[in-house]
Amino acid sequence: MADAAKKDETVNEELSKRSLVNGKTVIVGFVSMVVVLETALFFFLVPSAEEVSALAEARLIQSVQSGQADQKSDNSAENEAKEFLFGMFGETFSPLDSDDRYRVELRLFGLVRKKDYDRLSAEFDTKEGRIRHNIRMKIRMSDLTELDENQLGLLQRRILTTVNHLLEEDLLLSVGFHEYQLSKE
Repeated sequence: MADAAKKDETVNEELSKRSLVNGKTVIVGFVSMVVVLETALFFFLVPSAEEVSALAEARLIQSVQSGQADQKSDNSAENEAKEFLFGMFGETFSPLDSDDRYRVELRLFGLVRKKDYDRLSAEFDTKEGRIRHNIRMKIRMSDLTELDENQLGLLQRRILTTVNHLLEEDLLLSVGFHEYQLSKE
């Protein structure tokens, strides 16, 4: 009986070892099949670099052609520049390191796209005091050489930057002077 029990135990051990080996074989086989299947799917379903570049090139050409057609229609009246009058400014100031007093008188305008004109007008109505004050400060803080008629570009750039900063968006394209006069008092 003892021999029979030992035989049963060895048979059971061999069977459990075989079932473990068979279980491991099934798991390894399943994982291998999944890897092979994924590789095959990747190989057949993912486009090659040439296909991707050809598709991107076709989309780019299509977007450029549609953009040109849209641009032709947009370039009509909406994008034309229109003048917006900020008003007259007359400032008396004394430059640094000088006892002389000077007077600057100018009539300021800004160029804005026609489509943005109404927005600029509405914003100017609500922020007129701040805008006019900052323009006056830029004029007063300028050097005498900057206020010379052939040096007005720096003052124009400062006024443009200041006004666009005060607006919610950069609506102004440029600023200029209808009339400009600098005189010593």
